[in-house]
Amino acid sequence: MGLEFGYIYGQTPLEEEEKEGLLLDHITKRSELDEFEQQNIEKAVEWIMERKFTVERVLSEGFVLELHNKMFGNVWSWAGKYRKTDKNIGIDKFLISAEVYKLNEDCKFWIENKTYTNDEIAIRYKHRIVKIHPFANGNGRHARLMADVIIEKVLGGQIFSWGNENLVKMSIKRKQYIDSIIDADNGNILPLILFARS
Repeated sequence: MGLEFGYIYGQTPLEEEEKEGLLLDHITKRSELDEFEQQNIEKAVEWIMERKFTVERVLSEGFVLELHNKMFGNVWSWAGKYRKTDKNIGIDKFLISAEVYKLNEDCKFWIENKTYTNDEIAIRYKHRIVKIHPFANGNGRHARLMADVIIEKVLGGQIFSWGNENLVKMSIKRKQYIDSIIDADNGNILPLILFARS
């Protein structure tokens, strides 16, 4: 494959075997890859908009995997499958399934018991699934879309604006976003909630 992968602040590099999962061998530039991924993600958003979802469906391992596949299945052979390599972020690859299950159960508890505001429930879910880092690529985009599904389809709120900018490209907004994730890592979730609504 002739594609040279460049990474920006906050992105997790792919292993060579993961790069081989690219289904589009005509791609030669990162910008082309980003464009094809975005087209696939837009199809996933359309799929979501056309459906109603229950709490049980959204907060299930099957949905977590299905959504990732809908977002990246036309681009990567491993879309919708948990990563098979360990990364510089995330938990051990063998613990992913169990941790996703725990997160889904915790989120159901938060909703049933109104533990947090609706926005905080969705953003806490997003933050935790990124920390698990279940997939080889696309974890941030998947987590943001999961938060949007939770806030809109499960909790009846408005989807998040996420800074009204493409967070895949390096920008001041992306730096603010990554910084708010670091704040959340250190126990302060508020900047990430505020960023999601900015």
